[in-house]
Amino acid sequence: MKIDQGIDMYSWMVDLFPICRSITGPGVRKTLKYISKILPEIKVLEVSTGEKVFDWVVPQEWLIKEAWIKDSDGNLIVDFANNNLHVVGYSEPVNCWLDLDSLKKNLHTLPEQSDSIPYVTSYYNPTWGFCIDYEQFQSLNSGKYHAYIDSEKVNGVLNYAEFVLQGESEKEVLISTYICHPSMANNELSGPVLAIALARWLKSLTTRKYTYRFIFVPETIGSIVYISKNYKHLKSNVIAGYNLTCVGDNRCYSYLPSRNGNTLSDRAAKYALEKANCEYIEYSWLDRGSDERQYCAPGIDLPIASIMRSKYGEYPEYHTSKDNLEVVSPEGLSGSFDVYKSAISAIEDNIKPIANILGEPQLGKRGLYPTISSKKSADSVALMMDLLTFSDGSHDLLSISKITKAPIEDLLSIAIKLESEGILTINT
Repeated sequence: MKIDQGIDMYSWMVDLFPICRSITGPGVRKTLKYISKILPEIKVLEVSTGEKVFDWVVPQEWLIKEAWIKDSDGNLIVDFANNNLHVVGYSEPVNCWLDLDSLKKNLHTLPEQSDSIPYVTSYYNPTWGFCIDYEQFQSLNSGKYHAYIDSEKVNGVLNYAEFVLQGESEKEVLISTYICHPSMANNELSGPVLAIALARWLKSLTTRKYTYRFIFVPETIGSIVYISKNYKHLKSNVIAGYNLTCVGDNRCYSYLPSRNGNTLSDRAAKYALEKANCEYIEYSWLDRGSDERQYCAPGIDLPIASIMRSKYGEYPEYHTSKDNLEVVSPEGLSGSFDVYKSAISAIEDNIKPIANILGEPQLGKRGLYPTISSKKSADSVALMMDLLTFSDGSHDLLSISKITKAPIEDLLSIAIKLESEGILTINT
């Protein structure tokens, strides 16, 4: 497998991994600034604290400078500077001494994964806390501890970004990913770096049938903001799309359908996975958990699905400090790129052929059928005949490909030849 794209994506992940991201604040802006160096056309946008977006309100910005726990001798027990998962996201400022029992009430652990630091947030309920691995938690001795978090919440903005590649049609394919988690690789950074790579590839094409809209948003609140700002346009123009997340490991493939389950996005995703000849786990809409919830919500009803490697919540390192750069690989990222490229190409190439001739056309007089009939000659035009028999206006190439097991690009090539002879009409 070629992994040139994977090598680039992995290098971007290495650069972005140390940044402390949350749903607002400097980490998001720093991440978007980095992306803009690769995609200069990206447009960074903002929405103010307190703005109502559908049933939600944009929260204050969270700024954190320093956080630690020290024992009574001044020994450093926990330090945010060593791992930005050590502090509960959106923690309130604190500067106090506590006994061990009181401190433990503000410590989060994973006993079943004793050497992992959990990822914990509390965006909308004021609290504070630290996250440590369970082994360290058990080793704490009785005594006094100094807990210190230098953070604040301020009125500011929530940042997000979009990058639009114009195509021949105003109809759009939406690619969404999120930029709001601190240092985690597969769950956080694999989506943005894949989006960058796909955007770069699509930019390189001389022609594009559809317009492509890439958005980089904080998960949940960011997608809600974006939909609220662009609702009418998205409803009118988006014909397909994907939520990019958890695409960096090399263990398996996963497919999460849209709520509808049979949109163009769904069919192209399954086509691409089957074309790659890889086994994959097919989840149901009941297994949702990322921004597809917002895009497919009742009344929004956008055709958004997801192709993943190990699905969020289904791999042991998920939402822990173990979701690091060792979990992902250039090979895993490259595989995801190839599958998404295949799905997008299928969307681009998908057409609906309609026969122009009543009955079976005579292909021989057009030079499309061998002059001597034999089993071998019949086999050579079998796919052409199969395409024609389903050119009834109700089948597109994705459905014909599923029936015939033929690649869409082969069917498209035949359809173009038949159209040039006036035998069928190609509708998009």
